[in-house]
Amino acid sequence: MTDEPILAGAEPFFYPGNDIGVLVCHGFTGTTQSMRPLGQQLAAAGYTVIGPRLAGHGVSPQAMAKTPASDWIASVDEALTTLRKTCSQIFMTGLSMGGTLTLYTAAKHADVIKGAIPINGTVLINSPDLAGLALDPAAPETVPGIGSDIKAPGVTELAYSEVPVAAIRQIYSLVGATRDLLPRIQCPTLVIQSRQDHVVEPSNAPRIVRLIGAKRVELLWLDDSYHVATLDNDKDLIAQHCVAFIRSIAGR
Repeated sequence: MTDEPILAGAEPFFYPGNDIGVLVCHGFTGTTQSMRPLGQQLAAAGYTVIGPRLAGHGVSPQAMAKTPASDWIASVDEALTTLRKTCSQIFMTGLSMGGTLTLYTAAKHADVIKGAIPINGTVLINSPDLAGLALDPAAPETVPGIGSDIKAPGVTELAYSEVPVAAIRQIYSLVGATRDLLPRIQCPTLVIQSRQDHVVEPSNAPRIVRLIGAKRVELLWLDDSYHVATLDNDKDLIAQHCVAFIRSIAGR
C-alpha cells in the first residue's frame, strides 16, 4: 500500500456492460494506459471490462520496490471479485507480466476463468543479466526501465523509467510458479505473441502452447508490433481476435 498519488493515465478503469466480464491486466512496471484501448474495444463489444492498477504500479519505482508478487496477485483477485458480482462468464487477458498473471489466474481459478488471452506473456525469463542481478547482494537498487518497446512511431508507454531490482526478484518467483501451473489450465486459451519482441523472448509462446493443459489452444503471431503490442500497429487486430475468441466461447 502507498499514499503516493497515482500517475495521470495510470488509474484503474471499469466499463459496465453485459454479464460477460473481461479482466484486462497491464504489465511489469507499466500501467493501465497500455491496456485501456483494448479495454475500450472490448467494452464496445458489449462486455463488462475491468482494468486494475497492480499494486506498486503507476506511482513510483520506490513503491514498487516494496511490493511483493503476492500483492500483484491480490490486485487481480480483487478485480475478479468485482466481476463475479455481476458476470456469469469471465475471461481474462493481459500484456507481458499481465499475460503471465492471466495464465496464473486461469490455473488458480479454473472454475471461474472461461477463457485466457495472454499477450506477450512470459513463463521463462531466460536472461543471464537479470538472473545475475536478482540475488546479488551488491546489486544496485534499480536498473534502466523496459517500457515503450513499440514499433509505431510517436507512441510511448506510461511506465517507470527504472526497474527496482527487488521487483525483479518478485517477477522471477511469479514466472516460475506460473510455468509450473500451466498443466492446470483447462480453459480455452489464445496465446498472442509479437514475432519481434525486445523484452520477452518470442519462444515463450510455443512453450506456453506446449505446456498448457487446455485442450483448445490457439497461437496468433503478430508481424507488425514489438512488445507493447496493445499500443502498437497490431492493436486493432488484437482486439478483433479477442472479441472473436470470447464470442466463440460465450456465444455473444
